[in-house]
Amino acid sequence: MSTPTTTRELKPPAAVNQPDIDPVETQDWVDSLIAVRDFHGAHRARFLLERLGEWAKGNDALPRGPLTTDYVNTVPASEEPAYPGDEELEQRLQAALRWNAAAMVVRANTAFPGVGGHMSTYASAAQIYEVCFHHFFRGPEAPGGGDQIYYQGHASPGIYARAFLEGRLGEEQLEHFRREVERGKGLSSYPHPRLMSEFWQFPTVSMGLAPINAIYQARFNRYLQARGVKDTSQQRVWAFLGDGETDEPESLGALSIAAREGLDNLTFVVNCNLQRLDGPVRGNGNIVQELESVFRGAGWNVVKVLWGRGWDEIFARDPEGAVRARMREIVDGQWQKYIGSSPSYFREHFTAGDERIAKALAPLSDEELDALTRGGHDVRKLYAGLRAAVETKGQPSVVLVQSVKGWLLGESFEGTNVTHQMKKLTGEELVKLRDRLALPLSDEQAQQAEYFHPGADSAEVRYLAERRAALGGSLPARSRGNASSLALPEPKTYEEFDAGSGENELSTTMAFVRLLAKLIRDKGIGSRVVPIVPDEARTFGMETLFRQVGIYSPSGQLYEPIDKEMLLYYKESKNGQVLQEGINEAGSIASFTAASTSYSVHGEPMVPFYAFYSMFGFQRVGDQIWALGDSLGRGFLLGATAGRTTLNGEGLQHEDGHSLLHASTVPNCQAYDPAFAYEIAAIVRDGMQRMYADDESVFYYLTLQNENYPMPAAPSDEVAGPEGLRAGILKGLYRFKRSELANAKHRVQLFGSASILMQVLEAQKLLAEKFGVAADVWSATSYTQLRREALECERWNRWHPESTPRVPYLTRALEGVSGPFLAASDYMKTLADQIARWIPGRFVPLGTDGFGMSDTREALRRHFEVDAASIAYAALDALRAEGKLDAKTVAAAAKTLGLDPEKLAPMAI
Repeated sequence: MSTPTTTRELKPPAAVNQPDIDPVETQDWVDSLIAVRDFHGAHRARFLLERLGEWAKGNDALPRGPLTTDYVNTVPASEEPAYPGDEELEQRLQAALRWNAAAMVVRANTAFPGVGGHMSTYASAAQIYEVCFHHFFRGPEAPGGGDQIYYQGHASPGIYARAFLEGRLGEEQLEHFRREVERGKGLSSYPHPRLMSEFWQFPTVSMGLAPINAIYQARFNRYLQARGVKDTSQQRVWAFLGDGETDEPESLGALSIAAREGLDNLTFVVNCNLQRLDGPVRGNGNIVQELESVFRGAGWNVVKVLWGRGWDEIFARDPEGAVRARMREIVDGQWQKYIGSSPSYFREHFTAGDERIAKALAPLSDEELDALTRGGHDVRKLYAGLRAAVETKGQPSVVLVQSVKGWLLGESFEGTNVTHQMKKLTGEELVKLRDRLALPLSDEQAQQAEYFHPGADSAEVRYLAERRAALGGSLPARSRGNASSLALPEPKTYEEFDAGSGENELSTTMAFVRLLAKLIRDKGIGSRVVPIVPDEARTFGMETLFRQVGIYSPSGQLYEPIDKEMLLYYKESKNGQVLQEGINEAGSIASFTAASTSYSVHGEPMVPFYAFYSMFGFQRVGDQIWALGDSLGRGFLLGATAGRTTLNGEGLQHEDGHSLLHASTVPNCQAYDPAFAYEIAAIVRDGMQRMYADDESVFYYLTLQNENYPMPAAPSDEVAGPEGLRAGILKGLYRFKRSELANAKHRVQLFGSASILMQVLEAQKLLAEKFGVAADVWSATSYTQLRREALECERWNRWHPESTPRVPYLTRALEGVSGPFLAASDYMKTLADQIARWIPGRFVPLGTDGFGMSDTREALRRHFEVDAASIAYAALDALRAEGKLDAKTVAAAAKTLGLDPEKLAPMAI
């Protein structure tokens, strides 16, 4: 219980938004609340206000105004818990960490100018991290599993410095900061799991991705528990971000999801040093108050840690709240000005002529005034705020911590607009930093920025080790997981697709959905399959999963669905298997990332299948997909309704002619454009083997179309080529159908992909029936896979000139085959152009360069010149270019095929 305080001492400032018609009544209410607070505690006062708030919601009496509290710490000094650590030891530890983090960057940029690095972010956040490391972060050996932590990317030197004191990293590795080419010796610039696969758990430096991924990681933890895969109830997800990072839409765009699902296993810590890369975050405003309003409005619990303990006495000497009122008035640009200013400047401008404020500051000498700190540099305030956050139930929490960017690094660093870009300290500055940190280094050692280690047996390092042991081990730490523990489906699961569909027509999307349904029913992996869809399940024909396995909802289904009488009604369930993410591609890929890394994060391999409009996959969330690759994620991305002409009627922004090119840029993405059901089955089977048996950190991208046609039976290995059908599908090309035209004078080779393969088959008929040209048809499932394998062979041959040259699969597959060669797809010509220089003859790519538009498939394909007639004509023209047909014959063929040589070029629109 707090000490009773008189009403006079706690009289609040007058309301400024409207006149007070009865000040006496107002004071009675205030006095009553103060009495409750003084004699029953702040919890009781808050309870009464909350009950009043509930009544006000239903009676049109809610107060108007911003969702903000005073610009002070949320946890008052009277309610602060005792600090559980040894402050003196922790301060000495922190001094060593600060020094080594700065030394690492200084040494790297002295030896290799321009290598980069950041000192100021960690300098501002060091105490925040250390309080968490000592008292909150649960390590991998903690009961129930460790926490998942998204570290602020620019603070990586401080995390490395900590690992150095723990003995996890050596001095040689610190010397290789940002120099990673020599494998195993270097340290990544930022958190990169792919490059430090046993250290970093999540990639975080691409601004905005850590917050949204953290939200969906916390949600996926609940999903795992609800489905009985793993008890994650003791694990917490932490996301550390800067206040400037919140400008990214992804940072704040998913806050309501965390609140809606009651993710009290999630804590954001926003380091509000008020500084962006180039200047103030909100020079003319207040970013802390702005963020408080945003988070509170989204349903989060907000805890503010703004001022150090030195301010407590000032507040106590301010019975009328003048200091608090003044703090609300000052904009962030001015707070930054105070950092490098003299105490006299601060006293003059902060008091602003208010005698009440001057009186509150009067007992402090200039030296004491200069020693006032922000809350991010006071371990007691940090501990109180963080504990209040983690003890909150029923909603996620954010801790808004105010700090100074570049804290303790010196006047040229602290709070300056250029601090983020500064990579070096002069010899004099290093000596001053040593003095501020009270480290036992000589002037020469300081000027050389030598690393400091107090010794493995020192009290500081023993304390560090003891605290981490008590909390479950060192962090960061990434497990390699055990993905190969899954019992994969029997071959017969896939083999039924080899028979085709007979006369029945279906799309590749429907073929995939049938396969997915079989995988979900599989006894070995069925419960591990995670279907993910962003509010397009019915478009993709996936609504059968609603009834089969249900849609995950932490609340279950609290209503009777309108379509309850239908077989495939919308069924939500607490243990549902489908993640139906709404119109939210960014959230969907975040869920996919959480599921695809579960083998490492939780030691529980999951098999995610995320189906989305192909146009809104790689194009919209490309940065997140790169982070997925960095995370070593595993699973299947399905670009449904793919192709620029196959999805007719939807228009420019829906028609995808380039996602496969985006996919080709991600090194560990295995991208395919299948045409038939048996190809899809073969590719998924291969992915299961590579990711969940062979333990490869790759992921797959398959395009799926909505055009219906009979699915053929798989051709024989003899037809497919010298290495057989399966190898051809997976490596990217195989012969699907030989020409039936005997003794033809001219022959061409036609490559087709996905739905356009049907146009290629029709072109084969046109060439035979109308022009006597024989054409073999090949299914090109992946130009990207063909190119990568050819480049690997080429590189190996370059570096092994005395060895027998390796021959690319493409060269082997086309050995003895005569051209010209034409490649038609529903994608840009650049896609097929990837393999041009390995084709043994004239190569003509046909594709859909240009903007999409709405029309029938027939009209669109004629417009983009990938319909059967255009393909046949291009083949004849290729023969002309080789001198095998005359121009007159080809010109006449255009008329025969009904083509207009003067039609508008697709790129002209």
